[in-house]
Amino acid sequence: MSGDDRQRRRLTDFLKAEAADKGFDLCRITGPDSIPQAPARLADFLAAGYHGTMDWMAETEARRADPRVLWSEVRSIVVFAMNYGPEHDPRAVLAMPDRAAISVYAQNRDYHDIIKGRLKEVATRFAARGGADVKVFVDTAPVMEKPLAAAAGLGWQGRHTNLVSRTHGSWLFLGSLFTTADLIRDEPERDHCGSCRACLDACPTDAFPAPYKIDARRCISYLTIEHKGPIDPSLREKIGNRIYGCDDCLAACPWNKFAAAASEMKLVAREELKAPAIADLLTLDDPGFRAHFSGSPVKRIGRDRFVRNVLIAAGNSGDRGLMETCTRLADDIAPVVRGMAAWALSRLMTASEFRQFAAGRTDDADEDVRAEYERAKTER
Repeated sequence: MSGDDRQRRRLTDFLKAEAADKGFDLCRITGPDSIPQAPARLADFLAAGYHGTMDWMAETEARRADPRVLWSEVRSIVVFAMNYGPEHDPRAVLAMPDRAAISVYAQNRDYHDIIKGRLKEVATRFAARGGADVKVFVDTAPVMEKPLAAAAGLGWQGRHTNLVSRTHGSWLFLGSLFTTADLIRDEPERDHCGSCRACLDACPTDAFPAPYKIDARRCISYLTIEHKGPIDPSLREKIGNRIYGCDDCLAACPWNKFAAAASEMKLVAREELKAPAIADLLTLDDPGFRAHFSGSPVKRIGRDRFVRNVLIAAGNSGDRGLMETCTRLADDIAPVVRGMAAWALSRLMTASEFRQFAAGRTDDADEDVRAEYERAKTER
């Protein structure tokens, strides 16, 4: 083994040891040229309109498709993974219509902050040891982390398009480190999905037009997090009580049987976010929302979009006890809240009650709110 090879091995081993020391469950290495299929797949995804209103995906297409466009000097890409597996099946809350379902990943501190902080520690020590330049990314830059993770051997992109690991199932947070150092690459992982359709069949809104393809416009995670306006009326009932994200396709993956629950030193759900009462969440004003979700990724969508989501859950609950709060929200300052309150009340009230309530409200200043009342009256 040459001196250069020994140095590469020492740096690679050092980096992986640092990753383990900082609490990462997996750390593998690939190169910037390892995802040649990404540009065409991304172009097809965007051409089909599957990205919905996420315009930033099209705006950053070139950088997203090729890591070398993002940073021309990169020679090695290190992908880190942290397990956030839940202790129990997160779908249990779906059978509790008075409770709200929050995606597992959002039930604790914002993972971006946790992982980026630890990545920076690893990067600092690695740069000091090897003298190479480094950049770290956690979901906020145009990096195709899942294809890179598959190329690095952390797992494979399953039929639900998410990363699946033989040792951790579908419950992994990803982060990456780009470096000018020439490190020893790991072998990619092959696809182990076989003919399994568990994740595809579990989707309540049929968001997968084909295996390995997702239409974000029908995905509950996109609709409740990224989408800002009114949600397609044809999908609202299917959303059920999911108010932030959706774990159904992840939780259905058979490979989860190999995934251990996240340890105390990592990411453990806050008790009050596991299955919060819909009635309590409907009462949150902006300060209350910010306080309740302090440090949580839920806070990023803002109170109005959040209450919009909770109102869908209220409308699907069948709980007439929520009518009083929904009635107050029908006069909310935010149009998206007023409109969804109208829909929720149309589901909770009798036809005659709703017609009486809606009388005189079809002249709302907002076009979308007016449309909600007109649609609800027609359907009732």
